[in-house]
Amino acid sequence: MSKFSEEVEVSGHLIDSSILTKIFDKIMDLKGEFQVQDINIGKKKKDQSYARLLVKGKNQKHLDEILETIFREGATSKVQKQIRLKKAPKNFVMPDDFYSTTNNHTQVFHKGKWIQVENMMMDKCIVVKGGRAFCVPVRDVKKDDMIIIGDEGIKITPPERPREGVNVFEFMGSSSSSERPTQHIAKKVAEDIINTKKKGGKIVIVGGPAIVHTGADDAVSELIRMGFIDGVLAGNALAVHDIEYATLGTSLGMNVHDATLAYHGHRNHMDAINSVFKAGSISNMVKTKKLTKGIMYECVKNNVPFVLAGSIRDDGPLPDVITDVAEAQREYKKILKDASMVIMISTMLHSIATGNMLPANVKVIVVDINQPTVTKLMDRGTWQALGIVSDVGAFLPMVVHQIRKKK
Repeated sequence: MSKFSEEVEVSGHLIDSSILTKIFDKIMDLKGEFQVQDINIGKKKKDQSYARLLVKGKNQKHLDEILETIFREGATSKVQKQIRLKKAPKNFVMPDDFYSTTNNHTQVFHKGKWIQVENMMMDKCIVVKGGRAFCVPVRDVKKDDMIIIGDEGIKITPPERPREGVNVFEFMGSSSSSERPTQHIAKKVAEDIINTKKKGGKIVIVGGPAIVHTGADDAVSELIRMGFIDGVLAGNALAVHDIEYATLGTSLGMNVHDATLAYHGHRNHMDAINSVFKAGSISNMVKTKKLTKGIMYECVKNNVPFVLAGSIRDDGPLPDVITDVAEAQREYKKILKDASMVIMISTMLHSIATGNMLPANVKVIVVDINQPTVTKLMDRGTWQALGIVSDVGAFLPMVVHQIRKKK
């Protein structure tokens, strides 16, 4: 055995989920070498495969770089090592060489056993406390927290390709294109929404104001009313224009149903903001029957939680908007906890932010007329996103129509 080498092993659905191919590619990309010492390919659909490799580097630093990379693809050391822990020196500060998480299912080897890391998200650290391990953002790190450093004793399990039946994610894969059969995709998305709810799953919508501008407000409202949506995440703009549309029939001063410019339409969104402030909150506006339809109305009437996160460009913002970004992020995470599916609609920044908070096994559907939205999501690690490049005003009503047909 070479001086700078180490045996690693990997198991799972290695071939059809491309796990083994990715490990080979990473080693070769880093100019390393490997030998397959043992491999056992599953014979049946549900059988797992196993491989043992000898990985070689030019020196110890080179080998460590290769190992760190392939461990993140699902490989583990043949000789299991314990995690290393170090105390946080003070609040909001992680020790040097802290382990930075992925959004994949992660376990850590501590005191002779594997422990599941809870609340998995990307770009965080792992705190071990009382025999449990937690994924923790830097703002929640407390002085003397025991934080994992290095990559030893960590096992990552990448998501596997769905193996039973054909769903929308098998049908489309993780790609985006406008040159796809939109009506057929709408049908597949509708089926997946229905199946997710039948299994008791939780569905969250992340939305931008284009939902209203394009005429999809009624479709999203109906999804909430029918009980398919368990949470809504957005910024100030979606709520403002939803309420503008519900009370004045316009969005950005344009009549939604015929695209004509309303008289004095330029002030309508400010009028909507003012009406919420007069009521005191969105829920009070519903209670006093000043708001009788729309996305925000359906959320209040159906007890569907929503979080509105503010930004520096907001008009108003509405009294319900959380202007502290760190607080808004915490509230987003509460809504996203245990989500099975997240549907992101025409909002690049909120979609990317939400993607960073999700474990990799959550189904993500991104609907946007702008193809770079899904591309940027995937570039930042939300590789499981299904991108549908389409006008949301046309696509979402198709989805709702298919759901109505199947109910």
